[in-house]
Amino acid sequence: MIKARRERLYKDVEFLCNIRPYRNYKNLDSLDKACSYISGEFASHGYTPVEQKWEAEGNEYKNIIASYREEKEKRLIIGAHYDVAGDQEGADDNASAVAGLLETARLISENRPELDYGIDFVAYNLEEAPFFTTEKMGSFIHAKSLYESGVNVLGMICYEMIGYFSDNPGSQKFPSEEVAKLYPDTGNYIVVIGIEKCREFNALVHGLMLESAEIAVERIDFPDSNELAARSDQRNYWKFEYDALMINDTSFMRNPNYHLESDTIDTLDFDKMTGVISSCYHAITNLDP
Repeated sequence: MIKARRERLYKDVEFLCNIRPYRNYKNLDSLDKACSYISGEFASHGYTPVEQKWEAEGNEYKNIIASYREEKEKRLIIGAHYDVAGDQEGADDNASAVAGLLETARLISENRPELDYGIDFVAYNLEEAPFFTTEKMGSFIHAKSLYESGVNVLGMICYEMIGYFSDNPGSQKFPSEEVAKLYPDTGNYIVVIGIEKCREFNALVHGLMLESAEIAVERIDFPDSNELAARSDQRNYWKFEYDALMINDTSFMRNPNYHLESDTIDTLDFDKMTGVISSCYHAITNLDP
């Protein structure tokens, strides 16, 4: 079984968390530092990163895209946003996921799996407010470009907050009593979150992640794209009828540091993060198109 590397995940999170001023939409130079780092990491592993640019409120923003097996018609999208909400380091939200994205890309490059589909790794900007839910989100820009180009999309996997875990009973909160009856109340697992319309894709990814036995993995399929199901970049792929899901530690349902200055690197569990990415790698390289 291919294993992710803890030290690489830590290095990436550390770099992003140390950028000052913080990586919010107002601080363009800081966002450029994040972009340069992400592009450099992609390039160091043999990819040719591409910038996808657009304007919002008079400023230019960009996604960074790296592709594996560009010749393949069918594409799997793996994405994570690199901006933060306000003045905070954003260790879990969302440096953890960007680190996971980069480590997944490294593993793919090093192991060169034989796949019937290609993979596009996308680092998004403008996931956070004030652009969240708007057509200025980087993921909307990307999803729309796929649709307009007629790209055959196998599915999209969104990494969003994958680093906060707790072994304390009662550390996992739930949106309702009905949901609470279905899942453990100790927040030491990762969750595949999707909607019923994409149930088959969600179940496939979940089942494959379970095969790796690197970390406990749960799954929840919400009835539709309601508020909880659609709290990250996967939401924009549903709008264009693509299968999409989110890999998530349940955000504010578990992490008390959500969108606060206390969302720092010392609060993350890098051993469990490593397990998340190892399990995701197994799923990503075994999907049956």
